[in-house]
This record gives sequence, structure tokens and C-alpha cells, in this order.
Amino acid sequence: MAGGQWFTVVGVLRPVALAPELDFAALVGWPVAKSTLRFDGYPTTIYTRARDDAVLAVKAVLGATANPENPNEVDVSRPSDALAAKQATDTALSGLLLGLGAVALLVGGVGVANTMVISVLERRAEIGATRGHVGIQFLTESLLLSALGGAGGALLRIAMTGAYSSYQGWPTVVPARAGAEGVAATMVIGCCAGIYPAWRAAHLSPTEALATP
Repeated sequence: MAGGQWFTVVGVLRPVALAPELDFAALVGWPVAKSTLRFDGYPTTIYTRARDDAVLAVKAVLGATANPENPNEVDVSRPSDALAAKQATDTALSGLLLGLGAVALLVGGVGVANTMVISVLERRAEIGATRGHVGIQFLTESLLLSALGGAGGALLRIAMTGAYSSYQGWPTVVPARAGAEGVAATMVIGCCAGIYPAWRAAHLSPTEALATP
């Protein structure tokens, strides 16, 4: 329905990357627009398509062609310029978010390593098994701590995304792969951060193992 009138849909256009607003528009003929939709015969926006090698030449004459009497009143724009700017902005934003994520992972890894080292120092008296068992124990604790942190972060991100999407009236779409990759990344960082504490615990001398902090 458009303008209070029902129309028959005869086709659906493919998505137009350079003019996404057309994806949500209904295209009707000139006579029907004048007779049914109260079109006054003066379009406010005209879309043209030209070959890549003729874009500049077409742009130079569009103003005079659309409005010969006042060509200076015609605003001619190239959607490709806006698309290129949007892509550059998206690339910069993605790089910024990746940088922030890398810093967060680094800080988290340092935190896990610090926690495990302190755990080794505080639990010397409990360490009495074989070196292999002790190392595996502390490495497992590091992985578990990282997995819990990664899962909690993924759930928090999903909740924040859903809340913002609901606020904007958008559908909430969270790829499962993104959450799985986030948890996997935190576990890798946790494994790297837990290697030294596990080695440190496994190589404590008997005197150190029995000593109290």
C-alpha cells in the first residue's frame, strides 16, 4: 500500500549498494504517480547510472540537464563517494575496536598470570604431588579462570547488544561464531599466562614447597 492505495507488485529489485534507500522504496510509473499519488510533475531527486569512465562527464552536465534555467540550484552527488567514506569509517572503527580488544586481552592475561603466581606463593604448603600433577593443576586453574571470564564477557556483550538493538528498534543478531571465538581467544591467553605459574609451581624445591608464605 502506498498513499492509501493498493498496488500490485510486479517485481523486486536487487539490493542497490550505492543507494540503499531504494531498497525500501516503491517505484511506480509517472502517469500513475500523477493521477493517484498527487505527484506534481516536479521530481525532487533523480537517480542516474553511468559507466565508470563517464561518471565525471555526466556529473558535469547533470545540473544543466535537470534544471536548465537554474542549474546552480541542483545538488549533484556521487553515492560512491559516500560509500567509500563509510567503508573508510567502518575500517577505522573496526581497527579501533580490535586494538581495544587486544589491549583488554593483554590486561586480562597479565591479571590471570598475576593471580596464578600469587596462588603459587600462597599455596606452597599444599604443593606435594609430582611436578607434572602440580603443573597440570595450575594450568587447568588458569584455563578455567580464563574460560569463565571469556564466557562472562560474551554473555555481557550479547546482553548489551540486545539492549541497544531493542532501544533502536533493530533486530538482534549475534553470530554464535563471534562468541565462540571470543571464549577461545581468552582461553589461549589464559593458557599462555598460566604456563609460567604452572612451571614455577612444578619446580618448587621441597624446602620452598613446605615453607609457609
